[in-house]
Amino acid sequence: MKNSMKVAFCGIVAALSAVLMFLTGLVPVATLAIPAIAGCLLIPVVVESGLSWGFGVYAVCSVLSFLLAADREAALFYVLFFGYYPALYAVLGRVKNKVLRILAKLLVFNAAVVIETLISIYLLGIPLETISFLGPFTPVVLLVLANAVFLLYDSALNGLILLYVHRIHEQVKRMFRLK
Repeated sequence: MKNSMKVAFCGIVAALSAVLMFLTGLVPVATLAIPAIAGCLLIPVVVESGLSWGFGVYAVCSVLSFLLAADREAALFYVLFFGYYPALYAVLGRVKNKVLRILAKLLVFNAAVVIETLISIYLLGIPLETISFLGPFTPVVLLVLANAVFLLYDSALNGLILLYVHRIHEQVKRMFRLK
């Protein structure tokens, strides 16, 4: 497997991710959806080229997201969670104990949520009052709901990975002459 083919393949995926992140300016209601979709583009990179290439594409796309994305919060979501999680999913998938694996995933997600919230409030200037519609319980309720949605996302990501491996992997491998 030639590195030049890997570079070309990863470049195409990085360009597609950058285009998606650019679209956050055109579709402002997709602040979470577009970074999640852009992150899912790492699945083929990790399967075809390996983890190190996946994290490399994530790094490139993170920089491009901050340069090109009109929605800074969407870029933040990509950088702090959605961009690297499909690659990290492969690492966390090696944990044999299912309970420990889920706890590790939830720990990563909750750390990303807390960091994103703090950056949004203190650096991006999003007023704290915009998220206090349930009074003092709002952060706890939102965090519980976010964890439930994350578990759905994690399950959907697993399905996408299986779909890619079983249905698309051979065509991509042949097209780019990988492996």
